[in-house]
Amino acid sequence: MSRLRLAALLALAACAAAPASRTAVAPPRPLNVLLLVSDDQRVDSLGAFGNADAHTPQLDRLVDEGFAMTGVHCMGAMTGAVCGPSRFMLLSGRQLFSLTNAHPSPAASFPSLPAKFREAGYQTFATGKWHNGPAWFNAAFEDGASIFFGGMGSHTELPVHAYDPTGRYPAEHARPLRAFSSTEFADALIDFLDRRDAGRPFFAYVAFTAPHDPRTPPAEHRARFDPATLALPANFLPQHPFDNGELRVRDERLAPWPRTPAVVREHLADYYGMVSQLDEQVGRILAALDAHGLTGDTLVVFTSDHGLALGSHGLLGKQNLYEHSMGAPLVVRGPGVRRGRSAALAYLLDLPATLAELTGVEPPEGQDGESFAPLLRGERDTARRELVTAYCDVQRALRDERWKLIRYPQVDRTQLFDLARDPDEVHDLAADPAYAERTATMLARLAELQRELGDGAPLRVAAPSPAAVDLSAE
Repeated sequence: MSRLRLAALLALAACAAAPASRTAVAPPRPLNVLLLVSDDQRVDSLGAFGNADAHTPQLDRLVDEGFAMTGVHCMGAMTGAVCGPSRFMLLSGRQLFSLTNAHPSPAASFPSLPAKFREAGYQTFATGKWHNGPAWFNAAFEDGASIFFGGMGSHTELPVHAYDPTGRYPAEHARPLRAFSSTEFADALIDFLDRRDAGRPFFAYVAFTAPHDPRTPPAEHRARFDPATLALPANFLPQHPFDNGELRVRDERLAPWPRTPAVVREHLADYYGMVSQLDEQVGRILAALDAHGLTGDTLVVFTSDHGLALGSHGLLGKQNLYEHSMGAPLVVRGPGVRRGRSAALAYLLDLPATLAELTGVEPPEGQDGESFAPLLRGERDTARRELVTAYCDVQRALRDERWKLIRYPQVDRTQLFDLARDPDEVHDLAADPAYAERTATMLARLAELQRELGDGAPLRVAAPSPAAVDLSAE
């Protein structure tokens, strides 16, 4: 939708609502979009999804008032910094194997979802983490504040930039945060709402750096969680049972091996503290929408770039293809979206097509995403039939609504899980002769989908490495 089309839409709406009587209904308006993205947030970190240890009243409110999806996934990454490609996919609608760089920083001309809203006449604004280069940022957004060009850092000392119309953002122009990261990014969005052009719809993007490590929540939020009382993940292990190809990456060195219950509970307490503080800022943002009378005209989307292990399967990071690491929470609230929940499968990269359909804005060119707007409207109950996820050349996975297969070609290992009976991926069925046919069928289907996606990584190698590993001495 071009600026001219937006102007025409507004004019036609005004004419249609011309006062035939004093009780005429206000004209419809183009929908605003507010996209909130956290960093490293597990699906099960919300109280609304059954986590009795979490403290997330504001996110739970969104779940109650909107449509929540628990089957949304990051497609994966060819780098340990999974957030970079994940955010690229989320904002472009492109699939993982279309990337030419592991850490994508596209040129300004590369299509993105916010750029399409900008072309359509929306006021576009962003604050927080941007891991995909200044050129792509400025092509998408005409305004911004407290912008962090990077992947991670201190939640009290991140270097952030004011919006630079030139798009250069020299390092010497950055300043430290004035508040805790999530607070500052919420402040920036609230300030934008105060000063926005009320005559135009807006697309606003708030990219939190929480709950990514370093997990250093403010004292009052950390005090909510006593590590001794926290439940361990149902799939907790002291060490991953075999070499998955990425056991010594930075994320996995945040705690010694073997993982102990006490150490993992400390990590969980810090994590929940970060999520709790982020949740409070989401509440402030929702209150600002209410105060400005914008709630009825705004699609609010909350999601994350991927999940995190935090002791599950003996892992800490996101460099694996288990559900806890590739899954991401997703909630949509707003006009035309029904209330409810679904475990339907989708990728994060399906979001551009979905928001484009819900708003009437043209989707980004070249996108691979599939809109799940019909699911949000109640027109159907499913989205994708199956998902492929990938990590570097060491892991590939295929899942459908019930079954999940993970292949580790470098060590010649395969896992098969029945997610209907085993959602925590504890009982590997791949070696059970009763499931040999299913395992073979899923491996063949995975290879077929790899060819369709342009993924040239082999599922078998000529000389696999030993799968056995013992990290207790490291």
